[in-house]
Amino acid sequence: MAQVPVIVDGRFKLFERYPTDLFSRAKIESILDWHHSNLHFGAGTFVYYTALAPFLGFRPRPETTKHAEKSLMQSLARIESVWLKGDAKFLLGRSHPSIADLILVCSIMHLEVLDDDMRNRFLGGRKRILAWIDNVKKATSPHFEEAHVFLLEVKAQMQSKAAAAATAAKQGGSEASSELKFSSKL
Repeated sequence: MAQVPVIVDGRFKLFERYPTDLFSRAKIESILDWHHSNLHFGAGTFVYYTALAPFLGFRPRPETTKHAEKSLMQSLARIESVWLKGDAKFLLGRSHPSIADLILVCSIMHLEVLDDDMRNRFLGGRKRILAWIDNVKKATSPHFEEAHVFLLEVKAQMQSKAAAAATAAKQGGSEASSELKFSSKL
């Protein structure tokens, strides 16, 4: 169909997965519309100002970060209470992932660059969200992992820089900056 995003796994082909039923399609569209101003804003902005901006040498913005954190917490609660009721495997109780599942989980994946304690503050007690993320990963594997390679590379670079800085601080020295190498990948 020459559409992006697309997932092909054996006989399973997923491209712009919108239900043919107009009622179901409207619900998916509603989730996608909500996503941009809520989950995407919260996760993306929080991760940028708490992890990426300091890593790249930019100033954090505490008020923006506080607003993003509140939006992220409310968004995760909304996903659990509205679209992942009970033991639903996917949004809206569907038996297979929709484009909304893929997009929302990818926004939550931004949290991977945070340190473990901070990420657990958001996701640690959210068993339904964690199970849903796992269901989306399993349903779209190995493509899910391929789509997040760069994110995991960024996380590794950030952890390496933090470890080098900690070692330098213990030894009283300084570390060479890797910011230029990182920012050239962006």
